[in-house]
Amino acid sequence: MRDAMARAEVGDDQFGDDPTVNRLQERVAALLGHEAGLWFPTGTMADQVAIRTLTRPGDEVLAAREAHILWHEAGGAGANSGVQVTEIGPGGGRYSVDDLVRARKPSAAMYPTTTLVSLENTHNRAGGIVIGVEEGSAIAAAARAHGMVTFLDGARLWNAAIALGVPPADLARPFDVVAVAFSKGLGAPGGSMLVGTRAFVDRAIRYRRMAGGAMRQIGIFAAAADHALDHHLARLADDHANARLFAERLASSAAFEIDLASVQTNIVVARMAADAPDAATVVRRALDGGILVVALGERLVRAVTHLDVTRKQVAEAAERLVAAAESARRA
Repeated sequence: MRDAMARAEVGDDQFGDDPTVNRLQERVAALLGHEAGLWFPTGTMADQVAIRTLTRPGDEVLAAREAHILWHEAGGAGANSGVQVTEIGPGGGRYSVDDLVRARKPSAAMYPTTTLVSLENTHNRAGGIVIGVEEGSAIAAAARAHGMVTFLDGARLWNAAIALGVPPADLARPFDVVAVAFSKGLGAPGGSMLVGTRAFVDRAIRYRRMAGGAMRQIGIFAAAADHALDHHLARLADDHANARLFAERLASSAAFEIDLASVQTNIVVARMAADAPDAATVVRRALDGGILVVALGERLVRAVTHLDVTRKQVAEAAERLVAAAESARRA
C-alpha cells in the first residue's frame, strides 16, 4: 500500500485535476451502483456533508438508536445543518418500516419536517450488526413513499457485504446517498467517500469546502484506497472470524456479558457484569497489559479486529482482557 501511495499520479483535486482520485471516485460509485462519488478525508465529514446537502435548517433526521451521526460526531448535525436527529426503533441498531412511518412528523407548522432517513450498516455501537438487503431496501422504499430521502452510513458497508456474501451495490443501490470508509477494515491511512447522483455530488462539493475538506494532491490517499479494494476486501472475513473467537472467550468469563448473536462482523461490544469493575477501569488495566480497547460507556467495552492483528494475537488479546477484568473484579 505504501509503495502504491509513493507511485501515485497526483494533481490538484480542488480543481478536479487529481487523476487517481478521479478514478477512485468513478470506481467506488460503480461498485456501489451510483452515478458519482466524492472523496473526503474523514467519515465524520462525509456524514456531515451528506446531512448538510440533503436537509435544511429545522428539518428532522430519523436514525436508529445510538447512531454514529448522533452519538459520535460532536453534535455536528445540529451545529452544521441545524437539524435534529431523532432515534427510532427498539435498539440494537435496527428499526422497522412501521417504526419509521410512526416516527415521521405530521405536516404542521409546529413540527419539524421529517426529510431524511439514515441507516447505519454495519451499526457501530450495536456491535457491528448487519442490515440485510431486503431489510434495507424496505426501509428505503418506505422513506421514498413518504417523501423522504435516504442516507446510508456505510462506513463499514464492505464488512456487511462480506458477511452477507452479496455485492456492495445490492446494499447501497436502494439509498439516495451512501457513505463508505477506506480507513477501517480496509486498512487505508485515511479517506471516505459519498456516492449519489451527479447533481448531489455537485452540491456536496461546496459543503465539503465549507467543512475544510477540499485538499490538493490527495492521490496518495486514493492510491491507498485502490490498493485496499484490490487486496483487502475478501480478507475481511478473517477479521469476522477473529472477532467471533475474541467474543467467545469473553463470553466464557463471568466478568463479561455479551450477546454472541450480535457479533456478526469485526466489532465486539461487551457489557461488564454487575460485580465486575467499570469499563474505564478495565480499559486502563488492559492497556497496562498491552491491549487497546475503548469504553463506549460506563459499563461497555468495545474491541475491533483488523488486518494488523493476527488470529494468534487476537486470542492472546482476549486472554489478557479477561485477565484484566477478572483481576480487577477480585480486587
